[in-house]
Amino acid sequence: MSSSKQKPTHHNNKAAQHDPLAAMRFRDYRLFTIGRVVLFTGGQMQTVALGWELYERTNSAMALGGIGLAQVLPMIALTLITGHFADKNDRKKITLLAMLLLMFCSLTLAAISYYQGAVFLIYACLLLTGVARAFLKPAGDALMWQLIPTSAFTNAATWNSSSFQLASVIGPALGGFSVALFGNATGVYILSAIAALSCFFLTAAIKPQKTNFKKEPISLKTLAAGAEFVWNNQLILAAITLDLFAVLLGGAVALLPVFAKDILQVGPVELGYLQAAPSIGALIMAALLVYLPPIRKAGPALLWSVVGFGIVTIIFGLSRWVWLSLLMLALSGALDSISVVIRHTLVQIRTPDHLRGRVAAINSVFISASNELGGFESGLTAALFGPVLSVVGGGIGTILVVVATAAIWPDIRKLGALHEEEY
Repeated sequence: MSSSKQKPTHHNNKAAQHDPLAAMRFRDYRLFTIGRVVLFTGGQMQTVALGWELYERTNSAMALGGIGLAQVLPMIALTLITGHFADKNDRKKITLLAMLLLMFCSLTLAAISYYQGAVFLIYACLLLTGVARAFLKPAGDALMWQLIPTSAFTNAATWNSSSFQLASVIGPALGGFSVALFGNATGVYILSAIAALSCFFLTAAIKPQKTNFKKEPISLKTLAAGAEFVWNNQLILAAITLDLFAVLLGGAVALLPVFAKDILQVGPVELGYLQAAPSIGALIMAALLVYLPPIRKAGPALLWSVVGFGIVTIIFGLSRWVWLSLLMLALSGALDSISVVIRHTLVQIRTPDHLRGRVAAINSVFISASNELGGFESGLTAALFGPVLSVVGGGIGTILVVVATAAIWPDIRKLGALHEEEY
């Protein structure tokens, strides 16, 4: 039942589960998590600055969509290679090198911004940022689980989610304030580089980890096992597909600089608030889900939460008041949080242990594609039909996706309490 690796929690397994600081009691995990919060916060600040600067310089919604696309393309293209690389080499070294590359990219963006370099150079830098993140994610995630015993995994997953949302709240607000304070984006890029360097030093302080590297060669067959499982498990396929198309169509976040400047007529500080609003809603909902009893009807809750996401997206698109826009964005984050919790729990419960990594890789590609390609789709439709029609049409599309999902996979409507699942 217990092992030498579980000393801090060996006295009582149940107590370990109910200890809110279980994972944080391990020094290396603590360093890793603090580093991640700093890195994510710097990244969120940089995103706000990029959106503001590119729209100021180009006045193009299409240019905003390109921010996400430039970063996600390397992540999708390199998924197989980087995942395989993380299983064959020292994960700590890969993580550290990726952070140095992120720092270099931020400093280069600062130089381009300061000297008003060509816009295409910004996108070239973002492609390189995407390469760094493509290596950082699988290596960093794999390293993280080596820093704690199995008994603290659940607690660590909660901390990971909360730390990401916390950075998503703080980062955009700080980014907006910093753009207003400096009067330009250059200073924000330098702050982002400092954040990456801080994360580098915190991660470097982690003790070397022993890893038994598997000698399994990369092949289409090993990837196909995960894809085949998802295809055969229709409920997981339904949940992942629903998320992909809902976020692809309903993502209004990429167009926030347009709404802030042209429609709501506000400045960079308010833009920071608007970008933080979905994460504030998600953070509040995540806290509520911890204390509320488990969802009894997970299927209907998943479908209705995505319908709600579509409705609040439509209202945001039509809004001309900052307070109403902030409320709708916060609600979109809260409703998205419900669907994320249900989807992640469903995938974990129904996936056998030997396939978890490959199914997770497919899931992460779907998430990256929906978020970043959703931003590109919003930018493209906004360039063609205007920002309001882009967001309102996306919200309507999201609702239609829910109707289609419920019709194609009727079993999802009958899905009950996930904690009672035995699959």
